Amino acid sequence: MAELIGEVMTEAALQLFMVSRKAYGCKGVASNLADMIVDIQPTISEIRNSGVTLPPHREAQLSKFSETLEKCLKLTNDALKTSRWNISRQLYQAKKMEALEKRISSFLRCQVLAHILADVHLIRADSDVRFSRVDRSLDSMNRQMTHVLSHVHHLQATCEMRFDCTDRSVDRVNEQMCTFEVRFDRTDRNFDTLSDQLGSMSMRRGVSVLGDVGDFCRVGLDWGKRTVKGMLFKLEDEGRLIGISGMSGSGKTTLAREIMLDEEVQGHFENQILFLTVSQSPNLEELRGLILGFFSAYDDDSSRGQTRKLLILDDVCTRRSLDQLFFKRPGTTTLVVSRSKLADPKATYHVELLNEDEATSLFCLSAFDQTSIPSGFNIKLVKQIVEECKGLPLSLKVIGGSLKDQPEIYWQGAVKRLSKGEPVDETHESRVFAQMEATLETLDPKTRECFLDLGAFPEDKKIPLDVIINMWVELHDLEEETAFAVLVDLSHKNLLTLVKDPRLGALYTGHYDIFVMQHDGLRDLAIHISNRGSVSRRVRLLMPRRELGLPREWERNSDEPFNARIVSIHTGEMTETDWFDMELPKAEVLILNFTSDNYAMPPFISKMRSLRALVIINNGMSFAQLKDFPSFTNLAKLRSLWLEMVHVPELSNNMVPLKSLYKLSLIFCKVNDSFDQRGLDMVEVFPNLSDLTIDHCDDLVELPSTICGINSVKSISITNCPGFVELPKNLSKLKSLELLRLYACSELESLPEEICELQSLKYLDISQCMSLSSLPEELGKLSKLEKIDMRECSLCSIPSSGVSLTSLRHVICDEESLCMWEEVKKVVPGLLVEAADTCLSMD
Repeated sequence: MAELIGEVMTEAALQLFMVSRKAYGCKGVASNLADMIVDIQPTISEIRNSGVTLPPHREAQLSKFSETLEKCLKLTNDALKTSRWNISRQLYQAKKMEALEKRISSFLRCQVLAHILADVHLIRADSDVRFSRVDRSLDSMNRQMTHVLSHVHHLQATCEMRFDCTDRSVDRVNEQMCTFEVRFDRTDRNFDTLSDQLGSMSMRRGVSVLGDVGDFCRVGLDWGKRTVKGMLFKLEDEGRLIGISGMSGSGKTTLAREIMLDEEVQGHFENQILFLTVSQSPNLEELRGLILGFFSAYDDDSSRGQTRKLLILDDVCTRRSLDQLFFKRPGTTTLVVSRSKLADPKATYHVELLNEDEATSLFCLSAFDQTSIPSGFNIKLVKQIVEECKGLPLSLKVIGGSLKDQPEIYWQGAVKRLSKGEPVDETHESRVFAQMEATLETLDPKTRECFLDLGAFPEDKKIPLDVIINMWVELHDLEEETAFAVLVDLSHKNLLTLVKDPRLGALYTGHYDIFVMQHDGLRDLAIHISNRGSVSRRVRLLMPRRELGLPREWERNSDEPFNARIVSIHTGEMTETDWFDMELPKAEVLILNFTSDNYAMPPFISKMRSLRALVIINNGMSFAQLKDFPSFTNLAKLRSLWLEMVHVPELSNNMVPLKSLYKLSLIFCKVNDSFDQRGLDMVEVFPNLSDLTIDHCDDLVELPSTICGINSVKSISITNCPGFVELPKNLSKLKSLELLRLYACSELESLPEEICELQSLKYLDISQCMSLSSLPEELGKLSKLEKIDMRECSLCSIPSSGVSLTSLRHVICDEESLCMWEEVKKVVPGLLVEAADTCLSMD
């Protein structure tokens, strides 16, 4: 009986909201009645899910309430069939609904309170069972964390939302264990506020503004959440498929994430939720492994019995991908998010575009940092812009950001550009491209080109900020600081997302912990613009998605030189025979993204005489072997080299020197085969190297001592290298070194005394070097040192010579280390010594 009430309430609420939209005469009463049912639904659900057999008198009360709701449902069905112009019929229905509203209100005010009071004793009696459930949840959570951590280095972008969910689940379990008694206090307080809640059930759907870390505020999600949650809470024995569909940029992913974070959803599925992004070129085998691991993490615990699980598959582009990832298992619900309707239409929620009020609020939030039009501003102008955006959240956000702080005449020009933005094919998707392209006209030419360059990176991947900065420096002749400013500007205009606070890009901290993410609709826009015209004449030669080999369009036009300055190739394994010859005389940036254990370098790279930046990223599960790499070291203009997830090719004194190379970045690589050579002279190979970055290279033990002979080196960053134990003894030869970053090198026990001779050193980072117990006694000789980061170190003291660090202006340390710097603070004016919060990461 209680389950029947829950189902009737859900259906009645949905019908009433439809009535409120269609039947204007009944709208007010229907909305009141619907809101009343929706707001009391959690309380009824609590009674329904208590698992306790109710006494006969309580069953009778609930049966009577069920009959009232059934009458309400029948009345709403009649109202839906009533013509909009049949006013008398609508008024009759309104009176009937008013009577039902009084009956429901009476039940809520009197009998529901008695039901809840009776259930308080059941909560206390059930405490032992709940503690057992908490223990089992902890055991399952540990197994789940172990499974996820095995993939963390290679699946960071895909599993990011899953880690967040797991962290929240662990916090939730800990909170249940530590504050169990507090819940009874909270129950008592709920009784005090229940009357107020029952008296304030006139909340309307309206416009709601929701915030989220790293994302722009969202508007108008209540209706979608209610609808999808209603689908999720319908219990069936077999696994079910539910869909969220809508056009690009309509807020599908935002809605799916809100569903995942919803407390009722988490409770219904006991926090057993997995969120995966599929995208246009997915690694289906890898995704299937994650899903099966998610299932097995709970299936192994036979004591739990069958439990509900929710799998959310975001950005599924094809039916084939869905067929590979959908498992029809008892108790498992799959929510598929796609531009197309891949699930049964009856079980699919189509994301609606925002209505005028919602669209105006979102636009104003982006353009004015408030949800309404400011006093004195041209209301007509705002409404014209909002109307041109056609209710699409992404367009409203992007266009609002581009017009922020601009004069009124600038807005008038934007209206005219948007009014001429209708494409030839008249499809809604193309109109979005036209609208978003119109916003790019508000950018200066160089910033616009920088935005279009982002189409060179794979979809749904975190783009390392250093890669983007290097590319823009080489392509557009920008200084690094200017390139970073462009990136922040694009972020403010909502054309990309910085995963971490851009303030981390301040002087001396570098960009190591910042990544860039871009909405797939914006990436599609960049590719759409870049791929116009003849393929041989394009400035950017881009592959929209991962393919087995190079596009046929490229091969058909390979008999003439390509005009591209950027070439982006995204494939699987490539052998010598998979390549064809290409003439790329103007190419300055080559980005090779692949998924393979073996990768033959393209033969045409030896003829790319203008190449200035080379980026090689392996997205596979193991380190890739690069074939024929050394033969291409005659690239005289190459200035920046980024290698990720590969075996670094063996370096040799017989190589043709890379005289122009100033920046070398080795990320998640195997390096010892290259560096562990006593006869290797780094000066011969990289005579003008300025910036060396080595990150997450677990086999790095030490640097070749010959690197100290490169007088041009200004920055050395060795981070997350647990095997690194020693710096070169002749470090003092690096007269130009300004930045030395040794973050999370857990086996590093000491710094050489020669470090005190680095007269140009400005920034020293030894944070999370947990084996480092002391600093060199002559540290005070570093007359230009401005900043020290020493968080989570084992230092017991600082040298007495620290009082001579007259240029020091900022120290970051742990709380217990603050006292070490008291004497230095007395003699160094303006010195800021601050304790940072402990940061625990999945690394």
